Amino acid sequence: MMKSILLSLTLLSFGALLAQRSLPQFSNMRIFPSGVTQTEPVVAVDPANPLVMFVSAVTINTRNGFRSEGVYVTSDGGANWSGSDSCSGEFIGNHGGDPGVAIHPGGAFILVHVGSVFTGVYSHYSTDRGSHWSAAAMLTSEQPEDKGTSAIDDDPVSPYYGRMYSAWVNYIQPYPVLISYSSDSGKSWTSPAAINGTPPLASSGGYVKTGPGGQVYVCWAGLPDVAPYHEDFAGFAASTDGGVTWAVTQNVFAMKGIAGTLPAKSGIRVNGLPRLDVDRSNGPRKGWIYIVTAERDLAPAGSDPDVVLHRSSDGGASWSAGIRVNRDSLGNGRIQYFPEVHVDSAGGVNIIYYDDRNVWSDSSSEIMLSRSLDGGDTWTEHVISDHTFRPKPIPGGSVGYQGDHIALTSTGRTLRAFWMDDHSGLYQVWSAAIDLNALGLRDERGGLPGAYGLDQNYPNPFNPGTSLRYSLSAESRVTLKVYDISGREVAALVDRVQAAGPHSAVWNGGGYASGVYFCVIEAINLSEPVLTFRQVRKMLLLR
Repeated sequence: MMKSILLSLTLLSFGALLAQRSLPQFSNMRIFPSGVTQTEPVVAVDPANPLVMFVSAVTINTRNGFRSEGVYVTSDGGANWSGSDSCSGEFIGNHGGDPGVAIHPGGAFILVHVGSVFTGVYSHYSTDRGSHWSAAAMLTSEQPEDKGTSAIDDDPVSPYYGRMYSAWVNYIQPYPVLISYSSDSGKSWTSPAAINGTPPLASSGGYVKTGPGGQVYVCWAGLPDVAPYHEDFAGFAASTDGGVTWAVTQNVFAMKGIAGTLPAKSGIRVNGLPRLDVDRSNGPRKGWIYIVTAERDLAPAGSDPDVVLHRSSDGGASWSAGIRVNRDSLGNGRIQYFPEVHVDSAGGVNIIYYDDRNVWSDSSSEIMLSRSLDGGDTWTEHVISDHTFRPKPIPGGSVGYQGDHIALTSTGRTLRAFWMDDHSGLYQVWSAAIDLNALGLRDERGGLPGAYGLDQNYPNPFNPGTSLRYSLSAESRVTLKVYDISGREVAALVDRVQAAGPHSAVWNGGGYASGVYFCVIEAINLSEPVLTFRQVRKMLLLR
């Protein structure tokens, strides 16, 4: 009997190793190696130049207890990073972490954080890519729950283009979700307004995202006031007028989150707070909303923590039943937690999370990517971390603290994942760049984009005319438009079918004021009628 058990365990371990090795491996890097603890990464991409990204994280200096937010910047698409483990915006001693970040279409970096010395939520802005920061602007002086998020409207056709939103739970009964927004690159903010009034249960989270055409969406969890305090349901709200008014559903679907600790992972504290994203492609599921949670003991989740997805195809009015994302056997004792969801420009739904199915025997974890090309009906899985680590609480944090979330975004055909682990001996932010071509997947178009591209306009700056060159890899319906800094369309240069190959257009800015303008190209391959390519270039007209 004992030999049979040992043989079974050996086969399981060997099978897991084979499964791990059969998956594509991606080189990982610490984006800012240091002697300071880094956790809870967040990321923003410059809408005018996707090579520029701004990452922040909760930072804790365990030697002296100093807490702040990291400022990590790349201008070459993630190959090289610079920055600091602390934001220099005054008041320096009041930086308490929980960062939210954005890059305004005009180029300003914006950082939102909770207070340390003084309660509340504060923001800073930088006009030189994070080298220097403004003094703090206060969003609220009341106590927030440290689970809030921020997002910016970077859709050039939105009437609220450039507006930044921050959402959080007011940590005062009845614990509603609050929202504040800035229309001037974070210099000033509206007074916080309660989105969900008096919720039936205490709210937790407050995850905000923008959709196509200016929509704003927020989700949160309802927490019972008696043990075991797991997330009991997800709430959802939508705004079509820039966050002024909201259509609210206090309970859009039942859930049983994993809030608490994981004894198998050294007692780290985890949560099942909902995270969301919106399909902003021009594909068949444009506008679909996806919410992902970590749950157990409620179908389709099993008795161990699983990743569960719900989706809405009607702007949040109705929601699908839960879809179990991770494909390992149900109830097998393996642990998945801290999922993050991102919909790429082709409409692919991507979810990353910590996973131990391949390395459970020594209590380790790795980072898994689940990807769906049909709105969540089917999934493929890929290990994206090139190392494992053993989760454990972070010294200097609260009891069991490892952080509360990880981050995922994309630029073109590249996914960019950010997470925290202590493989180096200290919790640091790690990153993987995932070339979707390398996954061996075919997207909804039945192929992969080739030589689509929009060059930077020349000359730039210009007065009054400038040339725009672009290329198409297949016969496509092309639109090439110019927008001003407020998101208003000022010129339509191209709107027709064009053959594969190089093309050019000229914009004459005579009659327009000096300032920043954006050229946006969209191309639809005629053989596969969904959005194939979209790119934005920032231009400077100097009169």
